[in-house]
Amino acid sequence: MSVPAITTPDDAGDVGPAAPEKTRRLALSPSRAIDFKQCPLKYRLRAIDRIPEPPSRMAVRGTLVHAVLEALFGLPAGERDLEHAAELIEPSWARLLEQRPEAGELVTGEDLAAFLGEVRELVGVYFGLEDPSGFEPESLEALIETESPDGVPLRGFVDRIDRSPTGEVRIVDYKTGRAPTPAYETRALFQLKFYALVLLRTLGKAPNQLRLMYLADAQVLTYEPDADELLRFERIVTALWEAIRTAVTTKDFPPSRSWLCDYCEFKSLCPEFGGTPPPFPEQLPEFDPELP
Repeated sequence: MSVPAITTPDDAGDVGPAAPEKTRRLALSPSRAIDFKQCPLKYRLRAIDRIPEPPSRMAVRGTLVHAVLEALFGLPAGERDLEHAAELIEPSWARLLEQRPEAGELVTGEDLAAFLGEVRELVGVYFGLEDPSGFEPESLEALIETESPDGVPLRGFVDRIDRSPTGEVRIVDYKTGRAPTPAYETRALFQLKFYALVLLRTLGKAPNQLRLMYLADAQVLTYEPDADELLRFERIVTALWEAIRTAVTTKDFPPSRSWLCDYCEFKSLCPEFGGTPPPFPEQLPEFDPELP
């Protein structure tokens, strides 16, 4: 069975292609699930209010690296080398500016050469982690989605899906930051299990391997999921979705203060910092109609 995919990201904060005009119902993705676990108010402002967040230079750089690696697999296998990849950087940057002109405001003048150099360096690290000329991906930049038996809509945006001639499935996700230390691997493991769960429900079996490739320090984190473990994880995801449904019913998304607040774009709207959230939306068209 092929993996269903569309090519538009849904997570807030991504500097990718423009969102489709068609309204989608709210679903649980790894990023939004982690948002709710960390701070319910942050989840609300991102997923329900859909308040725009200004892109950061690092986010734009990450988006450009992803675009170059996607374009790389559009080349014949024999041309998938660093030299040809480097030639894709400037055209990919031009396309990104067409889609997201505001990204150009973060990289201007003399900084552009340094910025593109950083992108080339990260792409070069990728070639030290695997040889892209030795296989053909089944899917690139794929949004996979399904619904659990308990009615939880699940959505995961993954960079690459590989399928071997013998049917083994591998999910690959590129990260342009550094690999987490052991103390902070929980988020990465949550994301990997979430992707594996979506594929379990989509394909009828767990993928054989999930791989996170950290390009800033040339580290690879792999996970070989077990179906029984994923079913236990599914119960955690179901409980999290029920908590979100309850929060919507009560319109109660309290802030949760932590060290992560230092990196949050919503401080001006947060009561913990003297701000006031906007009125709760009266209509929630992106929710499932049966959501209370």
